[in-house]
Amino acid sequence: MSIRNGTRASPRLKPRGPSRVHTTKKSDFGRSANNLATGGDHPTLMPESGEKPLPVSSSTEPQFPEDQQRLFREVLQLLNDRRVPYVVSGAFALHAHTGIWRDTKDLDLFLAADQVAAALRHLRDHGFECEVRDPVWLAKAHRDGFYVDLITGMSNGVIVVDESWIARARPSTVMGVHARVLAAEELIASKLFVTRRERFDGADICHVVYGTRGKLDWPRLFALAGEHWEILLWALVLFRYAYPAQSDYVPREVWDDLLGRFQQAVHAPDPQARFRGSLIDENMFAIDVKEWGLADILTELRQQRGNPSLGGATEEKPAA
Repeated sequence: MSIRNGTRASPRLKPRGPSRVHTTKKSDFGRSANNLATGGDHPTLMPESGEKPLPVSSSTEPQFPEDQQRLFREVLQLLNDRRVPYVVSGAFALHAHTGIWRDTKDLDLFLAADQVAAALRHLRDHGFECEVRDPVWLAKAHRDGFYVDLITGMSNGVIVVDESWIARARPSTVMGVHARVLAAEELIASKLFVTRRERFDGADICHVVYGTRGKLDWPRLFALAGEHWEILLWALVLFRYAYPAQSDYVPREVWDDLLGRFQQAVHAPDPQARFRGSLIDENMFAIDVKEWGLADILTELRQQRGNPSLGGATEEKPAA
């Protein structure tokens, strides 16, 4: 692979002007940008009744309630004081690399699986209710209606957090507390498989590439994607479609490498290659596995990644 070493992400792009919300005619699906609710809060798209409000990208900082800010500060300071290695992801990492704010009630923390038990123990001592929601990748702590997600990888078992994710994080300040925020490359990797029908993080990846002007450690991204390089290519093709004038934010060597691999794979397909659709969306591709008899690679990967230390991090039963 011939890819020049990239540089670390540059500071995020500053918005060129005030955020604006444009109204358009009603779509064929019965929703309209006129349903945007702004007021003094972060903008959201109000869907049909009974559905969850949808986020609208904006540089407007959410008005986080004071009790939420206090709780997040308490969690970050607690983990700092107890020397639990973690890195902040989610809405705060997205803002750090793109300037985009997203309203959230969750504090997303990435950490290695062997650190989860200690983190939950300290949080429980401070009055949090804790549970391991999924031993492959997710534990949760909650109090007063706010949640802390302790994330050790992706739910399909492809992407796994290790110590290098913590080491490569960049120093920052979150809610007034010194912390480390996920590096742009790991942020992209964490979103590569968020591709479900009900949630798709492709726009986030595009915004990270755009916000950093492509000044990324591309070999690191290749290493994180590994044998799933086609998912990285998919995300970059989406970036190219969204930002055709900025195609050069992705280095020519990267395009040549990925497109060369793709061309070779298409011209000489492997007849033994296994079905991978369930890694994209296990529900939409369920029929392939359950009725058509195709490979259940998702279950295999999850079984490989199931972590005993994470599964035994707490004895508490999952919340209803």
